[in-house]
Amino acid sequence: MSSDNNTFSRRELVANLGAGIAGAALTAAVPAVAEQTVAGTQSATTAAPFVDPTTKYPKPPYPGQTQPWPGLASKMNPRPDHGESSYKGSGRLLGRKALITGGDSGMGRAAAIAYAREGADVVISYYPTEESDAVEVIELIRAAGRKAIPLPGDLREESYCKDLVTKAVAGLGGLDIIVSNAGRQQECEDLLQLTTEAFDATLKTNLYAPFWIFKAALPHLQPGSCIIATASEQAYDPGANVYDYAQTKAATVNFVKSLAKQLGPKGIRVNGVAPGPIWTPLQVSGGATQEHLIHYGQKYPLGRAGQPAELASIYVQLAANDASYTTGNIYGAGGGMGQP
Repeated sequence: MSSDNNTFSRRELVANLGAGIAGAALTAAVPAVAEQTVAGTQSATTAAPFVDPTTKYPKPPYPGQTQPWPGLASKMNPRPDHGESSYKGSGRLLGRKALITGGDSGMGRAAAIAYAREGADVVISYYPTEESDAVEVIELIRAAGRKAIPLPGDLREESYCKDLVTKAVAGLGGLDIIVSNAGRQQECEDLLQLTTEAFDATLKTNLYAPFWIFKAALPHLQPGSCIIATASEQAYDPGANVYDYAQTKAATVNFVKSLAKQLGPKGIRVNGVAPGPIWTPLQVSGGATQEHLIHYGQKYPLGRAGQPAELASIYVQLAANDASYTTGNIYGAGGGMGQP
């Protein structure tokens, strides 16, 4: 028998080998596709479910209640949610060093918890009578494996504000995030009843303190650092009984935009958060009338007051590196009626 009848030609050999390899690849690909499909199904089944925001948290009417200023979150009914059991971090702020005023409750507490779980070390400032709330926050930060430093004091005192920055820098080994969140709000129905002392206390807490803190901190802030201020919907649509508070929040929006222009060339970003009605001690310690408190947020499209936990991700986003082009902006969280 001739060799032509007993052997493949080189062309036939290559063609058959190619077909075999392609077939093997196709066979191997089928399980891979199946695995991807299963994985996709598993991912879909483990995704966080959609939540109706109108029923996610307690709705008004809320129980009538009062506390001495400045109030404690731990004594509120219902107790506010700051993300204690819900916020999950993903390392977005790993190694960052943050100073948060009003870090014992409200948005400051929500930011402190979120920052720690995102990998940041945190200093919190708070009024001395808020110690019991602050202890809870410190424990949560440390439970996340991060450094936590409590620095109580009165923001109306320039010396405390300067000392706050000095101790924060020393304790953290630097400073690259400042959250100016602490605020004073005392409702007053009649301008004739608003005393100079009360007016002065609001302005010193809400405007002088950030001024003193920023001045002390600026020499320590490097490019990539950021400042985040808590403003309010009151800056845009002020209530009749918060004459002094509303002015300070309008000024907060203004200083965010001014400082962003001044510090932008230095690589330091400045932004603000403007919440709508959020359930915090601010309201139960003289910031709202009992009638307003009981129906807090009821007329808003979502039909309820917001919770501090619902703003935590905004403070994280504004501090994160991937927000590097965001400066001079005000982020709203108004439940459907807030501005901007």
